[in-house]
Amino acid sequence: MDFALKSIVRSLFPVILGVLTLTTTVQAGQFGGQGRAVGGVMIDASGVMRTATVQELQELTTAMEQGWAPVAGDIAKQANMRMVSLRGIQNAIVKANEEGREIPSDVQYLAGLQRIEYVFVDKEKNDVIIAGPAEPWKVRPDGFVVGTVTGGATMRLSDLVVALRSVEIARKDPISCSIEPTAEGRLRLQKLLRRITLRPGQNPAVYEASMREAFGPQTIQLTGVPTDSRFARTMVAADYEMKRVAMGLAPSQVNGFNSYLEMSKNSAHASNQNPRWWMACDYDSLAKSEDGLAWKLSGQGVKTMTEIDSIDGDGTASQTGKKDKFAQAWADDMTEKYSELARRMPIFSDLQNIMDMTVVATLIVEEGLSQKANLDLDLFTVKSDDLPLSTYVTPKAVDPQCSFIRGRGGKWVVTASGGVDINGFEVVEKQQVDTSLSKVCSTALAATNKNWWWDN
Repeated sequence: MDFALKSIVRSLFPVILGVLTLTTTVQAGQFGGQGRAVGGVMIDASGVMRTATVQELQELTTAMEQGWAPVAGDIAKQANMRMVSLRGIQNAIVKANEEGREIPSDVQYLAGLQRIEYVFVDKEKNDVIIAGPAEPWKVRPDGFVVGTVTGGATMRLSDLVVALRSVEIARKDPISCSIEPTAEGRLRLQKLLRRITLRPGQNPAVYEASMREAFGPQTIQLTGVPTDSRFARTMVAADYEMKRVAMGLAPSQVNGFNSYLEMSKNSAHASNQNPRWWMACDYDSLAKSEDGLAWKLSGQGVKTMTEIDSIDGDGTASQTGKKDKFAQAWADDMTEKYSELARRMPIFSDLQNIMDMTVVATLIVEEGLSQKANLDLDLFTVKSDDLPLSTYVTPKAVDPQCSFIRGRGGKWVVTASGGVDINGFEVVEKQQVDTSLSKVCSTALAATNKNWWWDN
């Protein structure tokens, strides 16, 4: 086999744009519709994902904008700390059901919350309150729903419901996604490469189409949450957008944040090793009041991690526990710049949001916060016709695409794999008492009014 081809492929990965399940028409008690179009991609009936065309994105945005009313009134104000009552949200949904109306958009978008920083138990009013920064929201031309001030993805009630309904499932089957090349595909690709001899100066990219065909679709694995949910698709989209940035297939939009390919283009690479990246929770220890009625989340929420996979002769991959210095440098750089990246690429703030919600949902269950408040959260936690969530075709596979750089000795390198891992239990286990939280809680609850949300 020609030396220039020995390192052509570590793994190939599919290119996917940011995936968002976008709500346009919401019937009473129901989120969204059944369409195949989700922000940035299309999914066919067999579950194969592909990049959406410009026309399809335009049609998606147009559909969302129909009947879209600008955010107005007090809720259109930016707030450093907005309280959102879970009891109040349930009451609003019940009322919409009784009257046969749509669930109000302010309920769907949790009053414009951008993050969840606090959780309070109001024993007097039998309520659990989530709180954090908030701002009005809008639809971007690409279909993302974002805050009008920061541009971060706006939190969704549907994601919070999925998080609450998935706590017990995740106890046994952790919340995660990954894209896995098949061993058969790797072997077919190896056979193809053995038949190829590059001429001096020839770009191996000319074989890209035949390499993709040989490698075949990669399978999408989802665990811990319903595979047909928006929550699941957000994980998949964030994973792929990370790889697109790593492989130089999409600009990071952050100054000074280069791709992994750019970082490693002059280095040597072992032909049987594959850098793997994945995103995981990144929180400080949860702060709590002495009475356990007030909690504070702090930390970025998301970090990028890496290790090396070894590709065996039969095409299977195995973990080595080792790290590639360039892959580690890229992971560290992404973690450091994640907040800025999330502002510029909403799919990453969307991932932050579902990690916040997962931690909060786990906290509510593990610490029995609804029991402390004497609040029945069955509408959120139990699957029923009173609050059905929209379902979508489960993403099952993606066709791979390739990216090339010249490494040391003229070798060409193609590499990327990884996923998302959300472990709310691990975060909730780390707690520390903060005596100042009782005062924060008292101030927040004192400002309550007849509405289901209020600003402090």
